[in-house]
Amino acid sequence: MLNPNVETFLGCDCGYEEAEAVLFGAPFDSTTSYRPGARFASRVMRAESYGLETYSPYLDRDLTDIKVFDSGDLELCFGDTEQALLDIEARASTILEDGKLPVMIGGEHLVTLGAVRAAFAKYPDLHVIHFDAHTDLRDDYLGAKLSHAAVIRRAWELLGDGRIYQFGIRSGDRSEFQWAKEGHTALHPFDFEGLAQTMENLPDKPIYFTLDLDVLDPSIFPGTGTPEAGGVGFLDLLRAIRQVCKGRVVACDINELSPHYDQSGVSTAVACKVLRELLLSLRL
Repeated sequence: MLNPNVETFLGCDCGYEEAEAVLFGAPFDSTTSYRPGARFASRVMRAESYGLETYSPYLDRDLTDIKVFDSGDLELCFGDTEQALLDIEARASTILEDGKLPVMIGGEHLVTLGAVRAAFAKYPDLHVIHFDAHTDLRDDYLGAKLSHAAVIRRAWELLGDGRIYQFGIRSGDRSEFQWAKEGHTALHPFDFEGLAQTMENLPDKPIYFTLDLDVLDPSIFPGTGTPEAGGVGFLDLLRAIRQVCKGRVVACDINELSPHYDQSGVSTAVACKVLRELLLSLRL
């Protein structure tokens, strides 16, 4: 059983025993390749979430209709990337073993690997749906195998071909796109075309859903470490989230908000609203 956090995300304040989903933060950005700061996302999102309403007019659902427990942030070792991933895996495993759905706030995108490891251990037939501006398929970044630029490649080493579906991708090394085209991942560039068909093909498969917020256009979401022009719109993202969550999502995360790069606070507000819509779209 996990202890409650002092400060919680809006509407995520039920007890652990009754919770259907459990929120936790993974404040880690040690492998960021450009601009760090994603470690501060979960803390800032909790504080700023109270600028939102618990009710979603997009879904006609309210956070008070579901039971989500906020277990706070993990204390992660910045000097040991593998240890940080092990701590994330342990927290996600505890939540899964207790029959609940883990929802993680990153952090940089590498944190996803720890949670994917936990979900794969429980669901060997796991599939990954990946929204992002970047391929994240490098074999290494400057010699480092554990990097946010290589997180989906490390996930592929667990899952193998035909089980990772990427959407919104608009940046990466040529070799990454070529590697995906060899059949290792199903890469859908620029937008969410093909998502509906993908979900129809995965009616009962366990899904890990990872949402890198830089899939959004930087005119909407500038507060991120590696902004990339040409992204999707906010309403397009909400529709895509709803499509994914019609499937059997067993664990999920959002990541790569770096709040201090957007002093207006708009990026944090966007991230909070995306998290609210994600929670309300899940089959809880």
